[in-house]
Amino acid sequence: MKLSSRLITLLFFILISTQSALAEGIDQKINDAFEPFAKAWENLVFFEFPGTGIPFVVILLVCGALFFTLYFRFINIGRFSTAINVVRGKYDEIENHDGAFENANVNVDDGDIVDTIRDESQDGEVSHFQALATAVSGTVGLGNIAGVAVAISLGGPGATFWMIVCGLLGMSTKFVECTLGVKYRDIGPDGTVYGGPMYYLSKGLAEKGFTGLGKALAVIFAILCIGGSFGGGNAAQSNQAAEALIGLFGFTSGNAGFIIGVVMAIVVGIVIIGGIKRIASVTEKIVPLMAAIYILACFFVIFSKISYVDDAIGLIISEAFSPSAAVGGFFGVLIQGFRRAVFSNEAGAGSASIAHSAVKTKYAASEGLVALLEPFIDTVVICTMTALVIIFYNSGAYFEYGASPVVIGGAEFEGVSLTSRAFGSVISWFPTVLTIAIFLFAISTMISWSYYGLQSWKFLFGKSKLADMSYKVLFCLFIIIGAAANMSAVWGFSDAMILAMVFPNMVGLFFLFPQVKEELGKFLGAIGKKA
Repeated sequence: MKLSSRLITLLFFILISTQSALAEGIDQKINDAFEPFAKAWENLVFFEFPGTGIPFVVILLVCGALFFTLYFRFINIGRFSTAINVVRGKYDEIENHDGAFENANVNVDDGDIVDTIRDESQDGEVSHFQALATAVSGTVGLGNIAGVAVAISLGGPGATFWMIVCGLLGMSTKFVECTLGVKYRDIGPDGTVYGGPMYYLSKGLAEKGFTGLGKALAVIFAILCIGGSFGGGNAAQSNQAAEALIGLFGFTSGNAGFIIGVVMAIVVGIVIIGGIKRIASVTEKIVPLMAAIYILACFFVIFSKISYVDDAIGLIISEAFSPSAAVGGFFGVLIQGFRRAVFSNEAGAGSASIAHSAVKTKYAASEGLVALLEPFIDTVVICTMTALVIIFYNSGAYFEYGASPVVIGGAEFEGVSLTSRAFGSVISWFPTVLTIAIFLFAISTMISWSYYGLQSWKFLFGKSKLADMSYKVLFCLFIIIGAAANMSAVWGFSDAMILAMVFPNMVGLFFLFPQVKEELGKFLGAIGKKA
């Protein structure tokens, strides 16, 4: 392992020393090659429902989330306190037979980057809190920082309202898909858990007599999830991390994105290829700290502008229903809000159920309840705070909505640079801290999504070491592509990849939601509550 690390370090210095000779303008070359493919894929996924101008995938998400919310009697609100109690361990004794995680020990599996806790007395590998933390680490990040800025710059303040609506409705969708993830998971001979839409689509639909359809949808989902791991879980993260670093240090080279991408690929590669657990464990400790710092900074800005809160909320609501033509009208604002919310919290995409499937429980619905907290934390709370910070800033910056990048004082800002500028207007030194947080958020999200993509890769190609390594090498290459390409191409590709996962996943949810109701009844009965 020491030799491998030295070789990687040597490769890095060779790339740095020869980049001017071998990679002149490589950022532009990579972007020129990547952008046409990204645009074509984006246009394919976001095809519009005839006569409406609304992408069909948005209609599918909204209608599906609304249906699940009504069918499960507003479970996103009515069972919120129950979900909190599950996370804090109130029902552990009921769920886990003898209720303990006392004799747990670390399970290392071929260098995989997600550490799991093994207890052979029960199915599953992690506690409710650990499953929630793993999934949240893959959702809370640049979607909350850069994605909100994109939504507001393109859709105006009203996009914030629709992000919140999507987050609240998405709680019900997340409950359904993560309950199914636990119910239909596979447990390997060594206790390793394999779960997610690939398994509930194939196994669940087979129970309904649709074996062929289930297998086809499972394969399609696995392919799209791999693409999502390369796009939203990877390229978009490295793209915004590179932009933040370039902005902080003022890099002007046409190769800066490429160089930063190589550095990030090496860092992530050491973790997911070499399996260095210490780096992963350090990241898992630092990222929650960065999240806490970010949230505290949001509170500081909001309280420093507290007299403008009512004006900002009024602007968010009014612009949600009466937006200007510059942002595409009502449906333009709604679409931006839902695109950014789904990208951030992944409700409907099914990816989080892969992490939640590994939970220790004999009641699948208990983890579904835990999972519904994700969209609330990610979108309703953190995205809303980011939006308020940006809207407060806009009151003094006077930039026009409906274009990205926005122009302020002759300078262009988009994504994370706009969010950083907004924070810097109140906390002068915070953009430096935010850049560090962005880098760590990007690394953490890439590590989490590499696990999601790898699980899908294993579903398609088997569980061999060769399959593992081939996926991880490709994953690292997309880090470099994302850092070098421009923002519009990367985010368009990433949006399309994440949202494409919705199609096979939602079909499965519409077939299997009655099973979710049965599981919910079992769990509520066990804890003495009425269904």
